[in-house]
Amino acid sequence: MSRKRGLTLLFVLLALLLSACGAGGDDDDGMLRVAVIMPSSITDLAFSQSIYDALTKIQADMGGEEKMELVYSENMFVVDDAAAAIRDYASEGYDLIVCHGSQYGSSLQEIAPDFPETAFAHGTTVNTFVDEGIDNVFAYEAASHEGGYVNGVMAGKLTQSNVIGVVGPIETGDAKLYVDGFVAGVKASNPDAQVNVNYIGSFSDVALASEAASTHISAGADLLSGTAQMVVGAIGKAEENGVLWFGTQSSQTSLAPSIVVANQIYDWTVVLNDIIDQMENEVYGGTAYAITLENGGQVIEFNPDFDLPDDVKQLAEDTIAGIRDGSITIPIGE
Repeated sequence: MSRKRGLTLLFVLLALLLSACGAGGDDDDGMLRVAVIMPSSITDLAFSQSIYDALTKIQADMGGEEKMELVYSENMFVVDDAAAAIRDYASEGYDLIVCHGSQYGSSLQEIAPDFPETAFAHGTTVNTFVDEGIDNVFAYEAASHEGGYVNGVMAGKLTQSNVIGVVGPIETGDAKLYVDGFVAGVKASNPDAQVNVNYIGSFSDVALASEAASTHISAGADLLSGTAQMVVGAIGKAEENGVLWFGTQSSQTSLAPSIVVANQIYDWTVVLNDIIDQMENEVYGGTAYAITLENGGQVIEFNPDFDLPDDVKQLAEDTIAGIRDGSITIPIGE
């Protein structure tokens, strides 16, 4: 055997040995590779941050970057741009691709069938596309009316002017659920209160949210709430005018600690951990999830720096318990 041929065979044997030991690629090294596509930034204090925070928590729980690779594409409000990112991540071999926005559903219908061993997830929606023969898409939503109701109950007790303003984005999905639940909560604790709701027609327009908040304050509102990433504008106006604020999706206390009373926080780890468990059993889709107060996917965070009266906090805690055990039914859509 020539020296050249012997060296060639040696290199082949070494390559096979490395492959057998799992050193040849991510498929065999036990690492979970996750990508997430979001319509806004990972620091929006709202919808996108809620999913990113959940994924980073799971990454830490799994043992850090050596056990779970996490990449993201933020500010993917343009659906075509998001679709390109989804396909790129799938082509690169990511195990789980989280598409954090129901607007990405049509893209998943087209892309997911091309990657049958990749798990996709999107929300907030219940559509897994199983009826269309697609079996590798999970769906998730938030029962946001629950935390909205709790916030509303507190708001009804705290208002002094009996005028409350709500800045909504687009009247759909978990945004509408939250607003409806909030209004119902106010009415439950203070039937005399007037709740003015304004949907600005955008999830991201901070300037419009600021204008809507100013309009509510001019109408006498001494307390505001709202949902989606554009609410940073509304919170700014509330802080300028000493108007109280109730947050949702992520904690917004850090933005205005003097006026934020409480936040409904989305904890998507409840969903994501189960998805990862299913993937380990080679199930890549087909389940629709909902985060609730009962399953821990929604948490009411009281601002420790806000002097919330004891009776109002107790009412909130009793309301949470009632929603969890089913003794309180939230009247929305009536």
